[in-house]
Amino acid sequence: MTLPIETPAVLVDLDIARRNVEGFQAYADRHGIRVRPHIKTHKLPQMAELQLEAGAIGITCQKVSEAEAMVDASARIKDVLITYNILGEAKLARLAKLNARVSLSVVADNATVIDGMSDYFAGAQEPLTVLVECNTGADRCGVATPEEAAPLARRIAEAPGLKFGGLMTYPPVGGAARVQSFMSEAKRLIESDGLEVPTITSGGTPNMMQAAEAPIATEYRPGTYIYNDRSLVARGVAAWDDCALTVLATVVSVPASNRAIIDAGSKVLTSDLLGLTGYGHVLGHDDIRIDQLSEEHGRLVSDEPIGLKVGDLVRVVPNHACVVTNMVDAVHIIEGGEPKAEWTVVARGRVL
Repeated sequence: MTLPIETPAVLVDLDIARRNVEGFQAYADRHGIRVRPHIKTHKLPQMAELQLEAGAIGITCQKVSEAEAMVDASARIKDVLITYNILGEAKLARLAKLNARVSLSVVADNATVIDGMSDYFAGAQEPLTVLVECNTGADRCGVATPEEAAPLARRIAEAPGLKFGGLMTYPPVGGAARVQSFMSEAKRLIESDGLEVPTITSGGTPNMMQAAEAPIATEYRPGTYIYNDRSLVARGVAAWDDCALTVLATVVSVPASNRAIIDAGSKVLTSDLLGLTGYGHVLGHDDIRIDQLSEEHGRLVSDEPIGLKVGDLVRVVPNHACVVTNMVDAVHIIEGGEPKAEWTVVARGRVL
């Protein structure tokens, strides 16, 4: 592939991304599921707008600064869920400003976070909507049982400046049954305490086409689906033709007949393995493995003559697309097979 683009570069095929978005939106529409995509994968307001145009009800962000960047960049982003425990006066001050601009929801899984938000929002003109985060098997954040979710819901509902918004989870792969049972019981307990549960939100790209197997959930938050990556191909939920994001790299050395070096190392491809061997898939070269990364070098090896020469271009599907997005200032948009634009990654580095 010959492109007038300096390497290493991140390419995004807009035709594939649009097809990925529309495919899941059609599934969700058939099953009456609201879609709230996680923008951590692309960090681009243009991609968020594409998702909203397809039918998404809003976006998901992971950090306050990430949400700020997206809202600042697009007037069309009006509904945001931040799926992270938020602590500290500086973050809460920014959260309050954001809450005055858009329909905002956040999550909490403990009393310290809830009380801190209440202390700050008690005098606010607009209450902050808070969902209880639930651990349905991924063992990251979240209350461990439905019995723990109910008193936290009551604490939110009674806290000055806050409003109870429902339940949130990020389940493990294959966790639909657990989501259904956990959330059903939590909803029953909360409603028996006199509260409504307006939203139950779940997520995860690997399981998105099984989202309807947990009908208790009212909305779903896929992230990586817009691009896909090697980890999802390995899981069997995507094909190489579904991978919208690739890294374009140049062969800078062929020091041995079965070894070549490209100009994309860990600062572009990332060192994430996600249970895989190697650091990406070289499109059109199934025999080649990326077996080693240093910061600026990627090592390609083959059991046979590698068939590459200095100056050749290769395209790599990374193991984990979401992290690659945060590695570069801009991505090159490909449409109809040709480079069309360069989009600044406006939420890059927004980790506060």
